[in-house]
Amino acid sequence: MDSTSNNADQHREDLRGDAAIARIREMADGHTCFFCTQVTGPNSVGARPMGVLQVDDQGNLWFLSSRDSVKNQELENDGDVRLYFQGPGRAEFMELQGYATISTDRAKIEELWTPMVKTWFTEGRDDPRITVIRVTPTEGYYWDTRHSMAVAGTKMLIGAAIGKTLDDSVQGTLLPNPRLQH
Repeated sequence: MDSTSNNADQHREDLRGDAAIARIREMADGHTCFFCTQVTGPNSVGARPMGVLQVDDQGNLWFLSSRDSVKNQELENDGDVRLYFQGPGRAEFMELQGYATISTDRAKIEELWTPMVKTWFTEGRDDPRITVIRVTPTEGYYWDTRHSMAVAGTKMLIGAAIGKTLDDSVQGTLLPNPRLQH
């Protein structure tokens, strides 16, 4: 194999503990994901876009949701979830598996509240339907081309034309808390 061949090891960087949490925070905090419930059964149809309101120091992702939503009902039956992210402006992607819990912690609701949330909770911060969802990620995987979508696409086209791999992307597993891994 010549030196221009794609070496998978040089493009892999598995992240554990604080490094994994930093990657999760970079790609998730304040961004939207596809929040998928019912992921352990054969009929995994519970997917919807949701905005991450916070990623804390332990790597937990925090959301606000309505007590009477289908999502909350699904989580009451099975807390296993998958979250899918695409980074803004760059060709970066992340998939997280984890466990979701629901609470009505008033202090956390206050902490997470933003004026935009009033779109869903018209009675404001005291809306009785507001719940907090905490997702504790157990493991995940990320892909990062390190460039914008346009640059990544151009590099692929040039590489295909000249017969060389111009890939400088990185990918790897994420284990924010190795003790929680399934």
